[in-house]
Amino acid sequence: MIKREGNKVLVVLLGPTGVGKTEISLRMAEHFGCPIVSSDSRQFYRELKIGTAAPTEFQLKRVKHYFIGSHSIHDEYNAGQYEVDVMQLLDALFRQNDVVMLVGGSMMYIDAVCNGIDDMPNIDNETREFWRQQYAENGLGYIQNELKRLDPKHYGEVDLQNYKRVLHALEICSITGKPFSDIRTGIRKERPFNIVKIGLNRPRSELYERINNRVDEMMAEGLLEEARQFYEFRHLNTLNTVGYKELYEYLDGNWPLDFAVNMIRQDSRRYAKRQMTWFNRDKEIHWFHPDMDNAILDYINKVINQ
Repeated sequence: MIKREGNKVLVVLLGPTGVGKTEISLRMAEHFGCPIVSSDSRQFYRELKIGTAAPTEFQLKRVKHYFIGSHSIHDEYNAGQYEVDVMQLLDALFRQNDVVMLVGGSMMYIDAVCNGIDDMPNIDNETREFWRQQYAENGLGYIQNELKRLDPKHYGEVDLQNYKRVLHALEICSITGKPFSDIRTGIRKERPFNIVKIGLNRPRSELYERINNRVDEMMAEGLLEEARQFYEFRHLNTLNTVGYKELYEYLDGNWPLDFAVNMIRQDSRRYAKRQMTWFNRDKEIHWFHPDMDNAILDYINKVINQ
């Protein structure tokens, strides 16, 4: 637990995709009588419901949620703005609640709230367009090599398969004339509330089976139709994500449908693995199996009352 003076507590419930965060978060929020702030960056977008496994209307009625369907796929939004928005929201929520829950699996967005992220310069459209054009014309390997040239340190740390992270670092290098790694301070910002981090995980075989089954359920619920509805916007970053990008390969005539669905399963499992690699670096997370409701509540109550 990250302890601060005062009795306000942010309970962070995190874990890999498909682990079962939604239902247990509802039960915990009902227990504490508190709202839920989503830290699932894909669920911010109101148009994408099936492919992001957004809470249902019934679930949203059970507990007050924030940052579910709060933005459009056409909106530019990032972890830096999320930090600002959530900190303002928490200031208001903690006036009425001693406990607030932050729930999701988007690693950078969770870190933005718990630790803060460095203030970065705004990227002008010309610089952003330049690097996106370089990526479009020359591919991932080219921008990876450019990052290695401009910032070898960050090249050795960043997820090189995440083209958005690579592009962002290159943009910062370009407009500042400095390596991105020199701009980052890595200094944790003080927060005016206590933080309890609860991680949910399952044995790998169990988690992967749940992920595979959830993909099948999404397809049955109409994921293909949802993807088709926004086909003309497939170039947007918000749609270049698991569950949609694979189906656009099918709609473009590049892949058979069965192959595209199998790729959704595979990419979802890979994403879960990347999430756990990130989370395992954080020694403040206390891990539980999702079936351990009572143990989780006992632990939270114990640390709150310390």
